[in-house]
Amino acid sequence: MKHCLACLRRRWKSHLGTLALLLAVVWGVQAWQTRDVPTGPAPDLAFTLLHPDGSRSQTTLAQWRAQHPGQPVALHVWAEWCPICRLEEGSVTRLSGDWPVLTVAMQSGQPDAVARVLAQRQLPWATAIDARGDMARTLGLRSVPAFVVVDGDGQLRSPKVGYKTEFGMRVRLWWSRVA
Repeated sequence: MKHCLACLRRRWKSHLGTLALLLAVVWGVQAWQTRDVPTGPAPDLAFTLLHPDGSRSQTTLAQWRAQHPGQPVALHVWAEWCPICRLEEGSVTRLSGDWPVLTVAMQSGQPDAVARVLAQRQLPWATAIDARGDMARTLGLRSVPAFVVVDGDGQLRSPKVGYKTEFGMRVRLWWSRVA
């Protein structure tokens, strides 16, 4: 029995290096993917906003954020053609029940096309139309899905590209509130 425990301990220790290398690679890829996200104040972007009730308005990020004074908000950049974005839809919907979330439909067509997608998929999201990807580029995001927090002071924080769990999204928002 003692011999078996020693073997397990040795095997476990031998995998620590592999785990450390894997975490370093994942961190490096994430840092590379978000290298162009600006630091500091969020840019004041103008866009057409599709409201969950289907209505539309012209607004800016600052005006939208003003509806949620002093609290962090999430920007979730997605595309209707992105399979990973589809995997996150339920998480984003649940998150938007507890936190202010502005989704950004990057390169997914004009407002009518995006409205159809939201209706077909039953997504009750406030959605900014980014037909050419200009908003995403200004935010330094080149691929979808992407997630960035604008903290209560208007600073961009915690950018993430690729699949995110609902828990991961919530932690990023919570952390921006306490840090």
